[in-house]
Amino acid sequence: MEIITSEKMPAPGGHYSHGVVSGHLLFVSGQLPFIPASGNFPEGIEAQFVQAMANVEAVLHAAHCSLANLVNVQIFITDVKHWPVVNALYAALMGGNRPARAVIPCGELHHGALVEITAVAEIPQP
Repeated sequence: MEIITSEKMPAPGGHYSHGVVSGHLLFVSGQLPFIPASGNFPEGIEAQFVQAMANVEAVLHAAHCSLANLVNVQIFITDVKHWPVVNALYAALMGGNRPARAVIPCGELHHGALVEITAVAEIPQP
């Protein structure tokens, strides 16, 4: 097992790692839409989704992965009304890559975030 820490992200705020590699898989911890430089959230579901995915991508890059390596993505949203926007943004970002995915309306998220994203990626083999 290898702990992954992204230098582009602030230290985790709780007892967890940005990511963990086990075997050939990278497990990305839930990423809220914090802007790394300020620690604030952008306004609105669109901007928060984009930022949370950028945070996921920062963890992927720290493990020498990219969005193309994703095999599973879980997107937690505070309200099902956000689903169409999140789905459209996700489709535009992912293009032809279609990892397994769940969008879970879950109610309130930590710090008042509108979205939180976890993911699993396959580590490229030499």
